[in-house]
Amino acid sequence: MALIRGQYTELVSPVAGASQAAVPKPSSPREVFFGCLRLLRANQWIKNGFVLAPLLFSRELRRFASVRLGLWTFLSFCLLSSAMYVLNDWVDRHNDREHPEKKMRPIACGLVSGPLAAALVCALLCAAFGILYPLANPAVAGLAAGYVILSCAYTLYLKQVVILDAFAIAGGFVIRVWAGAYAVGVEASHWVILCTLLLALFLAFTKRRHELTVFGASSASHRRVLASYSTDLIGQMNLIVCAATVVCYALYTVAPETVARFGTDRLVYSVPFVIYGLFRYLYLSQVKGDGGNPSALLLSDRPLLACIVLWLAYCLLVIYIFGSQP
Repeated sequence: MALIRGQYTELVSPVAGASQAAVPKPSSPREVFFGCLRLLRANQWIKNGFVLAPLLFSRELRRFASVRLGLWTFLSFCLLSSAMYVLNDWVDRHNDREHPEKKMRPIACGLVSGPLAAALVCALLCAAFGILYPLANPAVAGLAAGYVILSCAYTLYLKQVVILDAFAIAGGFVIRVWAGAYAVGVEASHWVILCTLLLALFLAFTKRRHELTVFGASSASHRRVLASYSTDLIGQMNLIVCAATVVCYALYTVAPETVARFGTDRLVYSVPFVIYGLFRYLYLSQVKGDGGNPSALLLSDRPLLACIVLWLAYCLLVIYIFGSQP
């Protein structure tokens, strides 16, 4: 007997007592629409805040034109990252179905089909580059294209290569900083680039350690590259990267060019915020068992969020108020 109007065809066996295959109820257009919105992972857009870092540290926040260009570039990278998230979910759909949380992702659970996911990726890419086109900045467009290429390489291959997987993630953050610098017409400080690279490596290795802890012996079935890692190895690499991040940031705050640019050496007093933030993140990841989702952890842990807000507020005070006028 066939039931129409939003129901799949249900086949009833003519033989009494015969088993009937359970057919899933089709999703409504509303459910599919909200499934597509979930695929965008808007809660991850906070990572694109790195695009705005050059705007802050170049003292361009006073200029409306620079703020406008920075925000448009930020929005473009939000759409680009969402497109890459959709692509990644499609590639990882089989592994995600074995994950206790990721199995509910729209593609993994069958809510969003492959053709619809492909159309969504194309729409997001077109919108992202459409935003960049009026800016008439070939450098930013080139970096955006480089971000897409690197993200595709990570999704299709690099995430299975030990250590290079973390560097590929970090490379995406570095590209964001460069794009933000070119967007507002300033030079990206090599100190900012190094700090971004080290911090991103720290977050990437912490996430890998979290996955090893959660999945244990079956971690390789979730992500093949985890078979090449161990918690001890990642712990040692994280300590190195964490220490290097603190040293690099401290050197940046007292570098002659930094003092000359801001007209003060008071930025050095922001170092304790950085140290506390890194230590707090280590505590949450290794003692509390968090660290799988940096964006969610940032928004859910009040001490960590307060530390970042205070660091940002202090940097704004030093750069735009305490420092000498350019």
